[in-house]
Amino acid sequence: MTDPSARASGAGLGYHDALRALAERGRFGIRLGLGRTRALLRELDHPERSVRGALIAGTNGKGSVLALADSALRAAGYRVGTTPKPHLVTYRERIQVDGRPISPDDFARLVERALAAADRVAPRHGDPTEFELLTAVVFMRFAEVRPDLALVEVGLGGRLDATHAWDGGVAVVTNVDLDHMDRLGDTIGAIAHEKAAIIERGDLAVTGARGDGLAVIRRRARRLGVPLTEVEPAALLGWDRDGIEVDLPRLGATRVGLRGRHQAANVAIADATLDALEAAGIATAPEAARRAGYASAVWPGRLELLRVRDRDVLLDGAHNPAGAAALAVALDDLRAFLEDGPLTLVTATMADKDVDGVIAALARSTALDGATVVATSLDVPRAMPAAELAARWRTGVIWGERVSRPGRVIAEPDPGAALERALAEPGPVVVAGSLYLVGEARGALVDDPALRDPDPTEDA
Repeated sequence: MTDPSARASGAGLGYHDALRALAERGRFGIRLGLGRTRALLRELDHPERSVRGALIAGTNGKGSVLALADSALRAAGYRVGTTPKPHLVTYRERIQVDGRPISPDDFARLVERALAAADRVAPRHGDPTEFELLTAVVFMRFAEVRPDLALVEVGLGGRLDATHAWDGGVAVVTNVDLDHMDRLGDTIGAIAHEKAAIIERGDLAVTGARGDGLAVIRRRARRLGVPLTEVEPAALLGWDRDGIEVDLPRLGATRVGLRGRHQAANVAIADATLDALEAAGIATAPEAARRAGYASAVWPGRLELLRVRDRDVLLDGAHNPAGAAALAVALDDLRAFLEDGPLTLVTATMADKDVDGVIAALARSTALDGATVVATSLDVPRAMPAAELAARWRTGVIWGERVSRPGRVIAEPDPGAALERALAEPGPVVVAGSLYLVGEARGALVDDPALRDPDPTEDA
């Protein structure tokens, strides 16, 4: 339980105190289950009931679908609450309204309230975890500021994820692939079962899943009598340095401001999600708003192209084989639009990921042939050491079976030094393999006042 003495003085938690209190909840780990979250929300007088919207699950593409739908809805004049995750630079990114993160003071105030409620439910239900507490803070914030609707991204799986304590009226499963197999199952069908469970009676559902995953989602929707829209990727018309153009059934030729041909699938799912929100009576995004929103959509750290010191720097999470395969294709597509010179890849990973699968997927990119790979690490418990990751890049796959092979592989444990080393090389820089790494790089390269946290000494 949380020590109440910090709250007894009446001074209230400072922002960094709130972060430390959340981090302390991390000692409870990931404990899937809805009982604690439901009890916490009940103790807080059900803030989740204040808003409707879409709950978005899936192995990949959740964030892109959220970003595209959010952009279109805001172009239509709606105030939209969103929960992008994980954060890149500041924890506050996880709670946004109209694209603006919650303020440090509001974050600290709501965390303090949630902690007090957590203390009250703990004796009967157990201590809520960090993500369960954050989920409560999300809905407390939405209940305060009353956005017109919310787009909420599932954290892990769906069935037992804390966000599933909310039913917004529209359920979206972007796709199903192998990831988090230690918790969700080791087959597509098992993972699909976890994700499809966010579909509840009375919902409208949308999916871009295929094969065994789609079959599971269909069965869930049919059993509950839920209308299910099955979405095919939009036809890809072309691409350039700054995005793609697709052909959508309702809009025709449409500009999308997110890079990578895989966004043709994501924008089709986003468009179907907007249709479902309209059919559910939640929000209506006219064609003009959709066009404007898709063209102006931004999704930081996901094939995000920066210009730094007159250099092209591409940031992308790509933390599982499917994401790495999408990045490999995107690198080949974008190579002609980037500056001359060999690529340098800065990469890090969590040790519990399919590291060899990610490397093998990236090795299918001809743009990475002869590249310099700078393997680094991160200051988190699950991180793979830089030397081990470098060894995997050198010997972990049979390069003769791949399209490309790195020219040099370097181990640099410090991510800041790794980025500087890459920027000293000629040619474009790619930062990929972990959103934690992308967040560190983006924080160093992009000065965004909205993402600046207060000085820790201000909590003293």
